[in-house]
Amino acid sequence: MVEQNPVVIIGAGPAGLTAAYEVLRRGGTVVVYEADGVVGGISRTVEREGWRFDIGGHRFFTKVPEVEAFWHEILPDEDFLLRPRMSRIFYDGKYYDYPLKPANALKNLGFIEAVRSVGSYGWAKVHPPKDQTNYEGWLVARFGWRLYRRFFKTYTEKVWGVPVHQMPADWAAQRVKGLSLGNAISNALMPKRNQTDITSLIEEFQYPKYGPGMMWERCTDLIREKGGRVELRHRVVGIRHENGRAVGVDVQGPDGAVTHQAASHVISTMPMAQLVDAFEPAAPNKVIAAGHDLHYRDFLTVALVIPEDQAFPDNWIYIHASEVKVGRIQNFGSWSPFMVKEGRTCLGLEYFVFEGDELWNAKDEDLIEMGKKELGFLGLVKNPEAIELGYVFRMPKAYPYYDSTYKENVKAISDYLAADLPNVHLIGRNGMHKYNNQDHSMFTAMLTVENIYGAHNDIWAVNVEEEYHETSSSTSGREGTGRDAPVLPKRSPSA
Repeated sequence: MVEQNPVVIIGAGPAGLTAAYEVLRRGGTVVVYEADGVVGGISRTVEREGWRFDIGGHRFFTKVPEVEAFWHEILPDEDFLLRPRMSRIFYDGKYYDYPLKPANALKNLGFIEAVRSVGSYGWAKVHPPKDQTNYEGWLVARFGWRLYRRFFKTYTEKVWGVPVHQMPADWAAQRVKGLSLGNAISNALMPKRNQTDITSLIEEFQYPKYGPGMMWERCTDLIREKGGRVELRHRVVGIRHENGRAVGVDVQGPDGAVTHQAASHVISTMPMAQLVDAFEPAAPNKVIAAGHDLHYRDFLTVALVIPEDQAFPDNWIYIHASEVKVGRIQNFGSWSPFMVKEGRTCLGLEYFVFEGDELWNAKDEDLIEMGKKELGFLGLVKNPEAIELGYVFRMPKAYPYYDSTYKENVKAISDYLAADLPNVHLIGRNGMHKYNNQDHSMFTAMLTVENIYGAHNDIWAVNVEEEYHETSSSTSGREGTGRDAPVLPKRSPSA
């Protein structure tokens, strides 16, 4: 049962705002503190001079009925667009359908390279890699060296920043489920109707017409209308606890002053690496060390405005060329015409980085010039001179970094809270250090609020099934929607 003091929620991303809304739905009181000046977390919509762009591209697609119902409770149906999904791989000046389609791939490869690729596949079948416990060996065994280097190696290393051969094969089995060159050729020659044995990507998705931030801005308005508080530019700097329970939080406001807010429960979406330093009295040394040993992959977007007729029609394109640093390019006009201005569109060049590295620290103007040059090199814009404006946005801690000890570190922190501070709850991507989609994060919030009001849900079971998120078949009940990330090499503190 929730006590008289409010539930305090740290962070106004999808998880935090969902939790706040669900507490209010049950008649409770709630205060949300967000350190940033905008809501939505990584699901925000960034606006610059009337241009809107998404941080990574957020399709509204879920297999969790409660999440689907929540979206449509927050926004009316007329605020959603049903968008066709179009994404391709760009390599060596050519577009390849994604998922890969044999006819399209063979046409782009050309007869000679196609023969070489099939020969490379045949060689790998006769002489498979001895070590298939890593991602590289697993892929080579199923596609051969030539297709592996063309379609898998470069992009994967851009995303995660480590060599493919250091990634585990169990992650590969989920991401490329049931697919090999042999299966692809077989299905091209003898396609089956309603085939479901190989993972297929969804063909259309919902999208708020002004971007995903529209959802969370409206949710914030509704929370306030229902009597909840959402305080922006307020950073939680301390979580006070007494006699085995959190009793309140210390909050630093935009003027630097620190105030105290009493709490019946604390729900945290704060990154675990920062959370462990917030407890007063301090958490045990091993818990603090566990938090400091968690790492993240970060993200920056270079948004370039161009005439609409200069752009490609895709929602996004994967860039497999090793000659450029950009990993993926969004066309925000293809996500929604309401994101851009008439006759223009905005391309979002996405770079996967580590906070503090060369790209992260580069000046905005240098990143914009690099983006222009890379678009010109790739030939994705018909006339690079037509690029009119540029903007840069950095997103720290976009992806939890999974290394060989992250599970033990997460367990040390969650076990500490369960035993010593059971009214402190972890939800969301960074709150749980878990590679969650937006709907996963929202679902952990819903289940946690149910737990506050007497249920016994295991929120750590969300997002554990092997089935990939985008498979078109539906799931029943309250299972996760299935998404994972590779276990990566350990990052040293100096890195």
